[in-house]
Amino acid sequence: MDRRTFLQCTAAASVLPWRPGFAAADWRTFEVVTRIEILKPQGATRVWLPLPLVEDRSWQRNLGSHWSGSASRAQILSDDKYGAAMLYAEWSGGTPVLELTSRCATRDHAVDLSRPRGDAERLSAAEREFFSAPTELIPTDGIVRETANGIVKNIRGDVDKARAIYEWVVDNTFRDAKVRGCGWGDIKSMLETRNFGGKCGDLNAMFVGLARSAGVPARDVYGLRIARSAHGYASLGVGSPNATRAQHCRAEFFASGYGWVPVDPADVRKVVLEEPPGQLPVNDPKVIAARQRLFGSWEMNWLAYNMAHDLSLPHSSGPKLPYLMYPTGETGGARLDELDPDAFRYTITAHAVGA
Repeated sequence: MDRRTFLQCTAAASVLPWRPGFAAADWRTFEVVTRIEILKPQGATRVWLPLPLVEDRSWQRNLGSHWSGSASRAQILSDDKYGAAMLYAEWSGGTPVLELTSRCATRDHAVDLSRPRGDAERLSAAEREFFSAPTELIPTDGIVRETANGIVKNIRGDVDKARAIYEWVVDNTFRDAKVRGCGWGDIKSMLETRNFGGKCGDLNAMFVGLARSAGVPARDVYGLRIARSAHGYASLGVGSPNATRAQHCRAEFFASGYGWVPVDPADVRKVVLEEPPGQLPVNDPKVIAARQRLFGSWEMNWLAYNMAHDLSLPHSSGPKLPYLMYPTGETGGARLDELDPDAFRYTITAHAVGA
């Protein structure tokens, strides 16, 4: 049974398989295919797949999604708090198979921090409160606030506070290859145990929590690497169409006069650990260049899904997710291990397509 729908970025958009490509030379179009096949279903089976950001940004455009498979029910849903879009599918029997194809256009994202802009995005009081609030794994009081206060001290201004926190995260954390997946971002435990090792879900959550505690609105952005890095970093891209294990979260902070500013301290630590030949010193030219580049810019060989924390999945009685960045499934009332794609089972492929 085939089910198909298309995401449009404006209500007035025509219902077409794909939105037109973009003529500007700096835009690239990618196609991402996620295939699910539950190997040992036990009764009712449900799957939730993250979808690209619905709202267009200056650095990413949603060009549409469609799906096919054996699901008895499939539809696009979103969580109530963040609006994170997902494809939900369910099966009452048989072999659960689902294939989701999404297209997006991306271009590199950089914010000029040399001077504020009069036309920069503004946050309402409610939005500022929303992006400064604690989450279950990212508190903003106690040891998190104490640490943030020690970092920013008498620093004024959102950009300068965020820069001080960024530099602290780069200097004090490390990428721990033993952590499964991207890590869950339990920053309170990290600070209490003084174990500052983790992956992107931990290290960028540390930046977000410290920034929020210092009064700077911030958010994680969850997504997927989909291409090689064009800037010479083997560790900051995918070297083949296989993106099954290429999930990566980034971060943003909001500064008056600049809008949302991209950062990625976790990828600086990834360069230190993984960039050939490995274990680079922090004064290596590649590390220095990454450190400079990743405060204020992202290379968009990466697809953004959402900014959602602590999701309660629709039609699930299971526990909340810290984030929706991996395919998630349940069968027979039990949650499948989203970090084990071979047992789950799923594959994700990504490739560039012509405009």
